[in-house]
Amino acid sequence: INLIHYPILFADIVGFTSLAAQLEPLELINCLNQVFSTFDRLAEKHHLEKIKTIGDAYMVVGGVPVPQANHAESVADMALEMRSSMAHALGPLGERLEIRIGINTGPVIAGVIGTKKFIYDLWGDAVNIASRMESHGVPGSIQVTDSTYERLKDRYHFEERGSIHIKGRGEMNTYWLLDKRSTL
Repeated sequence: INLIHYPILFADIVGFTSLAAQLEPLELINCLNQVFSTFDRLAEKHHLEKIKTIGDAYMVVGGVPVPQANHAESVADMALEMRSSMAHALGPLGERLEIRIGINTGPVIAGVIGTKKFIYDLWGDAVNIASRMESHGVPGSIQVTDSTYERLKDRYHFEERGSIHIKGRGEMNTYWLLDKRSTL
């Protein structure tokens, strides 16, 4: 069996918990709506599937439910544009908003389970690792796993971060996605 590996992206607003403590609920939701609406437009532009938002985290996948030949590139391009869109973003208190982004590529299953509040979701170890890439990242960075690096290394510039400890997985070699190579 040849399993298809899908790229999963998680993004999180840095310092959002402390920001939320200073805001009224309406201000908080307006801030999130502005950021996530930008991300939604990017997901649509790159033909990616937004899975969900979880608080201030945003999750997207490439190639699901509609297969896409270049889904890894589409996720990388969205990540770069997400980072760029946040470069000058200001929060409701005038503070600079920053994000961390993590990407992993691996086998997943998608669908709807349960009997109440149906939601299309994604499951698999690849999802957990993508989440860890984000949470173990650095503000303003896009951290990717070996599996993502191997699929994109000829079309994008990377910097090796090296081995980091990932909860539940041990040591993993990771890379920073820097930008797309020019196609001259």
